[in-house]
Amino acid sequence: MKKTSLAFAAVASAMALVLTGCGGSGGGASTAAVDAAKFKTATSAADVGGMDALVAAAKAEGTINVIALPDDWANYGQIKKEFAAKYGIKVNSILPDASSKEEIDAADKNKGTTNAPDVFDLGAAVTLASTDRFAPYKVAAFDKIPAGNKEATGLWVNDYTGIMSVGYNATKFGEITSLDQLTDPKFKGQVAFNGKPAEAGAAFNGFLMVNNANGGTLDNLQPGIDWVKKLKAAGSLNLADVTAGTIDAGQHGVVFDWSYNQVATTTRLKAKGVDWKVFVPAKGEIASYYNQAVSKDAPHPAAARLFEEYLYSAAGQNAWVKGGASPILFAQMKADGTLDAAAAANLPVVAGTPQTPTSAQATAANAFLKANWDAAVA
Repeated sequence: MKKTSLAFAAVASAMALVLTGCGGSGGGASTAAVDAAKFKTATSAADVGGMDALVAAAKAEGTINVIALPDDWANYGQIKKEFAAKYGIKVNSILPDASSKEEIDAADKNKGTTNAPDVFDLGAAVTLASTDRFAPYKVAAFDKIPAGNKEATGLWVNDYTGIMSVGYNATKFGEITSLDQLTDPKFKGQVAFNGKPAEAGAAFNGFLMVNNANGGTLDNLQPGIDWVKKLKAAGSLNLADVTAGTIDAGQHGVVFDWSYNQVATTTRLKAKGVDWKVFVPAKGEIASYYNQAVSKDAPHPAAARLFEEYLYSAAGQNAWVKGGASPILFAQMKADGTLDAAAAANLPVVAGTPQTPTSAQATAANAFLKANWDAAVA
């Protein structure tokens, strides 16, 4: 089968928006010196006098609240650290292991307070259902992003992608090459999706992976549900939330997750003498983007916009590459000569052509999972 580099496949064409998902306290410096209303309505840096003015206002705010950004997810630990160091702005990382749905729930609960999220990193289903919470904003690189990878006014923009994969503790279980092996009694209570498929993008796409690998299609999800029931009946399925801690403790020995998250897990466990290996099931190649958005109720509106500018700069995009993810500006940076070639060379090579559901397929799949998942795992 044709082998395609994930980095190339992910950006060779503008992918349709699809369901994805991820995984403190506010406050900080007073924003009294910042015209908050002005920055809350700014649709670009030009609206507030340019980047220098945006930086000055963000520094005056002194804080940004981010949510659902674990340090080991696509290298967000480095991104948060370097943003803070570059601008002298405190980064409050709220609920790092939250799902996309929980991001919006937190925003609604904390609306009007300094604890509310300033920016979001969301899956598509939640993104499309939550656009009334977003403020349109176009980063400096906005025009370089393909039309199919952004909302025209800047309400949301695709940020990075990966390939869905199976990570496993090879030291404990030996080599795994097929999903069929996971019903073996030795995997009792060890196999997990990263979240609940109807709420978390990683779990949703993990389900699509096992569905397609078991003969399903993006329009026929019954094979996936049947396989999950089989996994549950075998006693292998573990529904506890997946975190770095649960993996390190051996609570989760097999995890369906994004390729970029497997990179962090592999590196972390190697230092502990554990061999964490990864494979992508045949016919189960699924890829999709996450999405950035600025909250219209951001308590730190200047810092929120500056954070987006940083993410779509060469520094931010290359940080994602170092974390094993393929950013939306990968092809553009390669052409411009700003891509970290050494880091890009470490991106995974995928057999087959990754599939990405259309918006209609993602919406239908999410409805199917809401109707069938709980009964399948009961």
